[in-house]
Amino acid sequence: MRSISGLAGVATVLLGSALVAFPASPAGATDRPAAVSSAICRSSSHPALAARLSRDIRAALRGRVSAVAVGVSDGGRGLDCWLSGSRHFDSASVVKVTILGALLRKAMDRHRFLTGTEAALARAMITRSDNDAASALWAELGHAYLRHFLDLAGMTHTILGPDGAWGLTQITAHDEVILLRLLLTKNRVLDTTSRDYALNLMAHVIGSQRWGVPVGAPTSLTAHVKNGWLPLATHGWRIHSIGCFTGRGGGYIIVVLTQDNPTMAYGIATVEAVAKVINHDMNPRAKSVVPRSAVSRSWGSPDERIPAVPNTHGG
Repeated sequence: MRSISGLAGVATVLLGSALVAFPASPAGATDRPAAVSSAICRSSSHPALAARLSRDIRAALRGRVSAVAVGVSDGGRGLDCWLSGSRHFDSASVVKVTILGALLRKAMDRHRFLTGTEAALARAMITRSDNDAASALWAELGHAYLRHFLDLAGMTHTILGPDGAWGLTQITAHDEVILLRLLLTKNRVLDTTSRDYALNLMAHVIGSQRWGVPVGAPTSLTAHVKNGWLPLATHGWRIHSIGCFTGRGGGYIIVVLTQDNPTMAYGIATVEAVAKVINHDMNPRAKSVVPRSAVSRSWGSPDERIPAVPNTHGG
C-alpha cells in the first residue's frame, strides 16, 4: 500500500530500517512473583540500566494489590524487560491497536487505500476509543482475517474474544510488545506508510485518555498510546496502557497490563507508578516530563465501583 486515506502529521520514527525478527517467547518472561524471579530487565550493553530498572519496577509495585505484567523494549540499547510476560489478561480497548493493524494489513493485501468510512472508524476507535467503531471494524475484518494478522505478526499468545466480544480477547505483555515493535521498525507485516499512519493516530489520542505509560516521559518525545479499562466481577478492574516513544533519543516501548484493581483510578495509579520509574530511568536527564494524571490521585471514588452488569468491551 503506497499511501492511506486521511494520513496527516505523520510521526517521525528514529529507528533503523533493518528487518526485525521477533522471538517466539520472551526472554525472561515469567508468571512468578518478581521477588523470586531472575532480573526483570536485561541488556548486555547497558547492564547498569537494566539493574536499575529491575530494582525500580519492583519498588513501584511494592504494596500494590494489582496483578501486573510489564514489557519494555529498547532495540537501540539492546534492552528488554519482562515481568509475567506470558500471563493472559482480558484486553479491553488495547485490542483496538490489533484491529487497526489488521485493517491496515488487509488494505495492503488488496493494494488499496483505506476507504473514507474505514479511515473515519479507525480514527474514532483509536483517538476516542469509540466502541461502536471497533465493533464495526471487528465485524468487517472477521475472526479468520484477524487470526491471519496475528499469525503474520507472530502474536501466538493472543486469543481472539468470542463472537463480537473483542474486549475479552486474551492478550499478553509479550504479544503487545511484538505489536508495538511492528509499528516502530521496518518489517514484512506493515509497510512504512501503514506504520506511520497507526503511530499518528496513537499520538492524537484525546487528552482525557492519555494517562498511563506516558507519565514520566520527557515532553520532548512523542508518546503514541492506547489504554484500556474493563470492570468485571471476577478480577475487578482491568487497567492497561501500551505505548511507544519516538523523537530525539526515543524509540522504546512500554506495556503495562493489570487486573484485580478495586477501582479504575487505583489501576491507573499502579500503571503510572511503573511507567514513571521506567521513563525516568530511560531518560535520567529529562527536565520536563509528563505529570501523573489527575484520576490516579483519587482512587476511591464510589462512581468507579465495579458494575453488576458485565461489560465485554470496556473502554
